Amino acid sequence: GGDKMLPYMNLASMKEENPALGWRAIRISLDRPALLRHQVRALLTAAAGRSLSIMFPMIAEVAEYKRARALVDKEIARLDKFGKEKPASLEVGTMLEVPSLAWQLDTLLPLVDFVSIGSNDLMQFLFASDRGNPRVATRYDLLSPAVLSFLRHIADKCREHETPLTLCGEMSGKPLEAMALVGLGLRRISMSPAAIGPVKMMVRSLDVARLEVFMEGLYGLPDRSVRAHLARFAEDHGIAV
Repeated sequence: GGDKMLPYMNLASMKEENPALGWRAIRISLDRPALLRHQVRALLTAAAGRSLSIMFPMIAEVAEYKRARALVDKEIARLDKFGKEKPASLEVGTMLEVPSLAWQLDTLLPLVDFVSIGSNDLMQFLFASDRGNPRVATRYDLLSPAVLSFLRHIADKCREHETPLTLCGEMSGKPLEAMALVGLGLRRISMSPAAIGPVKMMVRSLDVARLEVFMEGLYGLPDRSVRAHLARFAEDHGIAV
């Protein structure tokens, strides 16, 4: 995330008014391709004979992904040139945390092996609301019709293209939010170890088909949040949230 700075970067020269929207992640890597190539080279070398997955962060358009993937291909060609062992298998995918990428999925998905939604950054970009600013951090609810409709669009596209989809971030570690994610079509979510037990208990008490039908009536509501509707559904059906 934008709050995690590398100790070997020149922080003084990177000071920005709004670093979350600034020069970070894949933007640095594409502007400094030698740095990215060294990182990819290290990954490929360490994974020799084993499985490797590489995921690019903060991709905002398909062209950025293609440029980054081309650098990976160059490093693979370098291994071949010098007769070095390659990973037994390689998957390359992207984080989806910039909203613009969600409207390029028909072009993107045939090019990637997987997609992972980065919910923390995605939500602050979707609402133009700084999650580090206490005045606006809680102004919008993740369980709003806008968020759920947006995530369902992504899930539907990935299902259509048979592209594996995951979601990481604080949203997936809360039972009620995780229930909504399952209801809109997500089947892989990551969370902190402490959250696994409560979320697992929720999933084991859930009738997914019934939840999916119920959620069809939520996406078009004008409400600020559908949290109360989901909580009532959970209570009525004995779901542990």
